Amino acid sequence: MSKKVALVTGVGPGTGSSIARTFSMGGYNVAMIARDEDRLKLLENELVGSKGYVCELRNSKLLDNTITRVIDDYGDPDIFIHNAVRGTRGNFLEFSSEELQSNFDINVIALHRISQRVAPGMIKKGEGAIVVTGNTSAHRGKANFGGTASTKAAQKILTESMARYLNPKGVHVAYITIDAAIDLEWTRKAWPEKPDNFFIQPDDIASEIWHIVHQPKSAWTFDHWLRPFGEVW
Repeated sequence: MSKKVALVTGVGPGTGSSIARTFSMGGYNVAMIARDEDRLKLLENELVGSKGYVCELRNSKLLDNTITRVIDDYGDPDIFIHNAVRGTRGNFLEFSSEELQSNFDINVIALHRISQRVAPGMIKKGEGAIVVTGNTSAHRGKANFGGTASTKAAQKILTESMARYLNPKGVHVAYITIDAAIDLEWTRKAWPEKPDNFFIQPDDIASEIWHIVHQPKSAWTFDHWLRPFGEVW
């Protein structure tokens, strides 16, 4: 029996790499999409059955060609995890329409394009999962996060619409809100005074994604929140 295939976007040094490792260790072939070729090569060498695809998600032609390559190499993915994200800080007077469009292209359009390519195979098999990693901006429009929040909110609504269509066809769709600072080099520098337990661990996020993907059909999660125990909410 051939291995199942997990397609992961946004394979950066934190959550994306942890997702790739988790699914590889769980017996999946992992197709990894990112812009950093060096990181992808390192993960290819580390993870058996994995392959990296360098791609700028905002380039529609390149994205379509990349998904075609993934399907040619592995067949239709069983799991699609959209972890890629782009955000902009500043109030609405400070960020440009071009920046807003760029955020939308990665957070929403890329999700839509890839899902259109991979969902039919899942529908045909009557099983599979699409998981989107989001953040608190999807739920509120704070003054200096309009350029991010507006696109993440659109992303969540698109994901919910996909879930309502795909769930009855046997395909699990879930949106994970990460209400926390992820433990990364740049977040440690941004909050050097914070204790270790202020940060959410990428491996723990990946573990929750694994759990959601493998939930029994009688108890599926859609709207899933993650935060450290000390987070104020």
